[in-house]
Amino acid sequence: MKLGVGVCILASLAVVYTQQDIQDQKQSPPPQDKQTALPNQEAKQTSVQDQGAEQTVVHNQGVQPADTLEKTNAPVKQEHDVSAAADVQQTTDATEEPPAEEPEVQKEPELTPEEEKVKQLFDNGEALINNTFVKKYEEAMILFEEAAKLGHPKAKEYVAFAHLFGDHLPHNVSRAKEILEVLVAEGAPKAQMGLAFMYSSGIHFNSSQAKALVYQTFGALGGDPFAQMALGYRFYAGVGVEMKCETALTYYRKVATTVADAVTPSGGVVVQRIRLQEEIENQGNNSPLLDEDLLQYYHFLADKGDMQAQVVLGQLYYQGGRGVAVNHELALHYFVIAAESGNANAYAYLGKMYSEGSHYVPQNNLTSFQYFKKAADKNNPIGQSGLGMMFLHGRGVDKDLSKAFRYFSLAADQGWVDGQLQLGIMYFSGLGVRRDYKMAVKFFNLASQGGHVLAYFNLAQMHATGTGVLRNCHTAVELFKNVAERGRWSEMIMDAHRLYKEGLTDAALIKYMFMADLGYEVAQSNVAFMLDREDSALFDQSEAFQRALLMYSRAAAQGSTVARLKMGDYHYYGYGTEVDYESAATHYRLASEQQHNAQAMFNLGYMHEQGLGLKQDIHLAKRFYDMAAETSIDAQIPVVMALAKLALFYGMDVFSKELEDYQSVFSTISPTRFMGQDWDLYVVTALAVALGFLIVLRRQR
Repeated sequence: MKLGVGVCILASLAVVYTQQDIQDQKQSPPPQDKQTALPNQEAKQTSVQDQGAEQTVVHNQGVQPADTLEKTNAPVKQEHDVSAAADVQQTTDATEEPPAEEPEVQKEPELTPEEEKVKQLFDNGEALINNTFVKKYEEAMILFEEAAKLGHPKAKEYVAFAHLFGDHLPHNVSRAKEILEVLVAEGAPKAQMGLAFMYSSGIHFNSSQAKALVYQTFGALGGDPFAQMALGYRFYAGVGVEMKCETALTYYRKVATTVADAVTPSGGVVVQRIRLQEEIENQGNNSPLLDEDLLQYYHFLADKGDMQAQVVLGQLYYQGGRGVAVNHELALHYFVIAAESGNANAYAYLGKMYSEGSHYVPQNNLTSFQYFKKAADKNNPIGQSGLGMMFLHGRGVDKDLSKAFRYFSLAADQGWVDGQLQLGIMYFSGLGVRRDYKMAVKFFNLASQGGHVLAYFNLAQMHATGTGVLRNCHTAVELFKNVAERGRWSEMIMDAHRLYKEGLTDAALIKYMFMADLGYEVAQSNVAFMLDREDSALFDQSEAFQRALLMYSRAAAQGSTVARLKMGDYHYYGYGTEVDYESAATHYRLASEQQHNAQAMFNLGYMHEQGLGLKQDIHLAKRFYDMAAETSIDAQIPVVMALAKLALFYGMDVFSKELEDYQSVFSTISPTRFMGQDWDLYVVTALAVALGFLIVLRRQR
C-alpha cells in the first residue's frame, strides 16, 4: 500500500511538472511571423567541420529580418574558410563579423591515474561504436565492461542495455535490472527510461503503467530522448494517460530539434524499416536488403567499365543502406572512375564529397565548385543545388543570392529535394526574394514528399506556430514524430531485424518492444507478428495473443492496414479476447473503407453471406465480393469461387421456396417405406450398375 501511494505521489508530481511546462508555453506571447524558428540549414549542407560553429543558431530562437539573416547564416568562425584558402581562390564576405571572444571556461579538476584510465577505456569504446564506417560493438563492449567495473556511469548504461537486449552481451534481464536500479538511484535519465520500459512491458516486473509513467517522466526531465519520445507517444495515442496534443507536441518537438541539429549533408545512414510479415510473404521479391550476389555482380560490372554500375556503387557506399555499410573510400573510388567517363551524377557527388570533407576526402571549396559546375553544365539537379549552396553562403565564390535562387529553382524543377528545401528556406526567410510563407509551405511540402527530414521539421514548426498556415497541433505532432523517428537510434530497428535473422528471437522481440514503446509503428507490427507466430518463449500462448492484440491495436491506430485486418481476425476467431463478430466486422469495415483492403472486403462479403455479426444479405455479400475482385487481382479467383457458391445456395433457396406448395406431396413419398432402412445401399448399387453399363456401351462404339 505504501509503495502504491508513493507511486501515485510521484506520478502526480510528474504530471504537475508537465502541466506547468505547458502553462508556461501558453502564457508566453505567441511567436511573430518574423520570429518563427527554422533549422540552421547551412550546417546541414556544408562540411562536417562547419557544423559545430554554425549550429549556434538554435531552432527555438527567433529568426531575424531578412537583412540580418544573411549575417546569421554566414560562417561564424573564421577558421572554417581556411580550407578554401588552401584552394587558389579565397573569398571574403563583406557582411562577415569577426569572431566573438570565447568566454573563459573553468578548468576541470585533474583526474587521478585510475580515473584517467577509466575515462580512456570509455572513450575508446565509444570511438569504436561511433565510427562512421566500421562499428566494432563486440570490442567496444569489452572496454565498456571494464570501465563499468571501475564505476564509469555511462559505461554501466551501455552494459545494462546490452544485457537487456541480449545484443553483443549475453541476454541477462536480471543483471540489467540490477545495474539500472543502481544508476536510477544516482539519477541517470537513460537508466530511468530502461526501468520504465521494463515496467511498461512487464519484463522481469509485473506490468505497471503507473510506474512506467513516473520513470519516463523523470527520464524526460533529465533530457533522455528515449523517454521524451515515449512520453510524446503516450500523450499522442492516449496510452495509459489522457490524450493531450499540446503535451505530446512539447516532448516530440524537443526530440525533433535534436535530430534536426544532427542532420549531416549526406543525410546519414539509410535505415530500412523491414516488416517481418511482408518479408516472409514476399521472400526474394523486392527485398529491402541488397543480396550479396547482386552486390558482387555490380562490382563485376563496375570493374568491367559499366558506368551505371559505378555510379550505383558510389551512391550506395556514400550513403549506405540496404544492408551495405557507409564507405567513403570506395564511394570516392567509383565516383572518380565514373567521372572520368563524363558521368554527371559522378561529378555531382564528387562535388558533395569535397564540399563536406571527410577522412578520405579533404574539404576543398574550389574542387567542389569545379565538380558542381561540370554537373550543372549537364543539367544535373544535384550539381545545380550544390552551386546554389556555394553562391548562397559564399563558399569559394562571391555570395550571390540571385544566382543561388536560380540554381535552386533549376534543381527544384527537376524534383531534387535539396533544391526544393532551399527554395522554401529562401521564401521563408526573405533571402534574395520577397518573404512568402505560402511559397515556403509549397516547397517544404514538395521536399517532404521526397523524404527530406528538414522539410518535415520546418513544416512542423510552421504548423506548431501557425506561421503561413492555420495552427494545427495534430499535424505538427505527426510531423515532429516523423522527424524524431529518424534519429540515429532508428538503427535499432535494423539491429532487431539482424537478431531475428540470426535466430535470437527473444533478444529481437525485446528490442522491437522497446522501439514499440517509443511509438514506431513498424516495431509494433513486428512485435505483434512475432507473438502471433509464437516465435518467442518469453510468453505463453494466451498472454502472447493478448499482447499481440494490444500491439496490433496500436499499429492500426497509426494507419497499418495489416494490423487493422488482424484485429478483425482476432475478434472473429477469439484470439486473445472473446469471439465478437460485431467487433470483427467493424475492423474489417474500417480496413475496407479507409485503406481499401481487398481481404477486408472479402471477409465482409462472407459475414453478410453467413449473417455473422451483420444482417444476412445475399446482395450485399455479392457487392463486397465484387469490390474485392476489383480492388486486387489476387482476390479474383477466391471471389469467383465464393460467387459460384453464393449462386448455388441462392438458387437452392429460391427453388425450395417455389416447391413449398408441393412439400406435402413429396413428404408422403418415403424411400424407407418401399425399400427399408438400407434403401441408400440399393440406390448406390443401382447407380454403379448403370454407370458400368454406360461405360461398356461407350467402349463398344
